[in-house]
Amino acid sequence: MTANPDAAIAVRGRLLLGQHLESGTVIVRDGLIESVHREPLSDGSLPAVVIDAPIISPGMIDLQVNGAIGMEVSDRPGDIDAISRWMPRTGVTAWLPTVVTAAAELYPRVFRAWSEVNPLAGAVPLGLHLEGPFLSPARKGAHQLRYIEAATGELFESWLEETAIALVTLAPERDGTLKRIRQLKERGIVVSLGHTDAAFEQFLAGIDAGATKTTHLFNAMSPIHHRAPGSMVAALLDHRTTVGIIADAVHAHPAMVRLAIRAKGTDRIVVVSDMMTATGLGEGLYGLAGQPVHVDRRSARLDDGTLAGSILTMDAAVRNLVAWADVSIAEALHMATAVPARLLGDRTRGEIVPGTRADLTLWTDDLTVTETLVGGRRLAAHGTG
Repeated sequence: MTANPDAAIAVRGRLLLGQHLESGTVIVRDGLIESVHREPLSDGSLPAVVIDAPIISPGMIDLQVNGAIGMEVSDRPGDIDAISRWMPRTGVTAWLPTVVTAAAELYPRVFRAWSEVNPLAGAVPLGLHLEGPFLSPARKGAHQLRYIEAATGELFESWLEETAIALVTLAPERDGTLKRIRQLKERGIVVSLGHTDAAFEQFLAGIDAGATKTTHLFNAMSPIHHRAPGSMVAALLDHRTTVGIIADAVHAHPAMVRLAIRAKGTDRIVVVSDMMTATGLGEGLYGLAGQPVHVDRRSARLDDGTLAGSILTMDAAVRNLVAWADVSIAEALHMATAVPARLLGDRTRGEIVPGTRADLTLWTDDLTVTETLVGGRRLAAHGTG
């Protein structure tokens, strides 16, 4: 790490500006982007520290992280801190720790633990993503049915004064959900529709109520039929919702990802990892919310074969999109930076413009992360100590 994060730094290379890469220089000072120059600067006008990289993007923002490196997002702040320290190696500078469906008594402990999380450990945790328990029993995926069925209105009401929550995933067809969406929106919490068996019209009603995101499009959703288009088609056609994509070629075939991009455009798709505890380690037996998960080189699955999160990293997701999704490097990076920042309403991240945080990811031409800056601090790259 840089000994003095307040010292000025110049970062030179092809900058992600909008959805294009342009040669330029970024001047970083006091943890912020001080200026952006689209022309070469003479050495005499540069700070003492100059970093050159082929590609420079805003730091990536991952909205769905269940765990990594043997740690799981739950009620232990040390686990979240450990994941925060590790994530910059993959180019991530901010993230949402994601709590999967759990027993009601866990949530108060999760909220207490949040108050003890170190926001300066590495990648910045921006708030909790509560994925469940107000989901469809028919589309539960790896979430435990007993906790979905036991979830009460009292549990939901207890969330409404919690400042730790940034995003909640709900199934719009469940009784009372439209009111809950409106309540969350009034409190500035982003609502995502997912793990849903909703009909086309029910899904649109959730968007009408204020939901702005779809959780892992194609996964744990009612299927497409030409006379009953279901939730997937509703998500693809309504541009008020930004859809999450897990670009590992396991959760969705590359052809389906290309279809989503053609339908939504790169400004309404957000790349997420949905990573779980095994990410960054290797094959073996791991856990998710107390359930055994079998991990091979490509996927993480419960005993019955159900997908249980992923072992994808965000840098790998960007490489995958460029390789098989018919998008440019700049478009793939846009979906991992500006789109999630906009979805969260965060104007301090996601773009390389003066006055925003100096959260930057430095890449080689083949999209290997070489270094990550978080608030101007230089952190270790992927594969380093």
